[in-house]
Amino acid sequence: MAERYGGKYSPGAAKAPRRRSKTGARVNFLHIVPFVLVLTAFQQPPVGMAIDLVAFAVLQLAAWLTREGLRAEEAYEARNVAKRPAIPRKLFGSAMIGLGLALAGLDPETMSPLNPAIFAILGAILHAVSFGADPMRDKGAPGSDSFQNERVARAVDEAERHLAAMREAIGRAGVPALSRRVDAFARTAQAMFRAVEDDPRDLTGARRYLGVYLLGARDATIQFADLYAKSRNDEARRDYEALLDDLETSFSARTEKMMLDDKSSLDVEIEVLRERLAREGVRTR
Repeated sequence: MAERYGGKYSPGAAKAPRRRSKTGARVNFLHIVPFVLVLTAFQQPPVGMAIDLVAFAVLQLAAWLTREGLRAEEAYEARNVAKRPAIPRKLFGSAMIGLGLALAGLDPETMSPLNPAIFAILGAILHAVSFGADPMRDKGAPGSDSFQNERVARAVDEAERHLAAMREAIGRAGVPALSRRVDAFARTAQAMFRAVEDDPRDLTGARRYLGVYLLGARDATIQFADLYAKSRNDEARRDYEALLDDLETSFSARTEKMMLDDKSSLDVEIEVLRERLAREGVRTR
C-alpha cells in the first residue's frame, strides 16, 4: 500500500511565508530625488539647464535599471534551477548613478572635473553597497549535470511565460475574483516547477504539463478574457472556472505523484544501503 508523502509542495501543505519584495521604497527614492534637478534646471543658463536635464534622465535610467535588476534577482532566488541574468542591470545602474551624479555636480562655469569625479565614485560605491551585486553564475539542482539543469531552466522559463500571459490576459476581463483564481492556479503550477527543479529527472513526466497544458490554458484564458470583456457571458465564466479547477486538480495530482515516486526511490536506496551494510557486518536500526 502506497504511503502518502507530504511535503511543502503537496496539496494542503502550509503556505510558505511571502518573501518581501526588494523593489520597494529604496528604488522609489531613486526615482523621486532626481526631480530636484528638474526644479533647478530652469533657473540656470541654457548650458546648466541642459546638463541638469541630462543628469535627470541618466538618474531615471539608473533607477529603472536598478528596479529591473532587483526583479531579475528575485526571480533568480525564487528558483532552484536558474540561469544568471543575461544583463547585469544593477551593475549598469551603479555606473549610471555615478554618471548622473557627476553631471549634476558639474559646474558649467568652471567645468572642473574634481567634484564630478568625487560624486561619481561615491555614488557608484554607495549604490553597489545598498543594492548588492547581480547574480553572476547559473545555479542548478545538486547531483545533476549542466545539461539537465539547462533543460529544466528552459522548460520552466517557458512555463512561467505562459503563466505571465494568463495573468495579463485575465486582467483585461476586469474581474478581481478571476484574477485571484488564476493566481491560485499559478501557485499550484509553480509548485510543480519547484519539484522539477529539485529533481530534474521529473522533467520527462512533467513536460506535457509545463508545455502543452499551460499553452492550452494560456490560449483559453486569452479567448475567455476577450469574450468576457465584451459580453459578460456567465456560462463562459462558469466553463472557464471549471477548466481552472480541472487544471489545478491535475497539476496537484501530478506533483504529488512525483513526490511519492521520489519517496519510493529514497526507500529503495535506503534498503539497498542497509543490505550492503548488513553484508559488511554493520548493524542498523
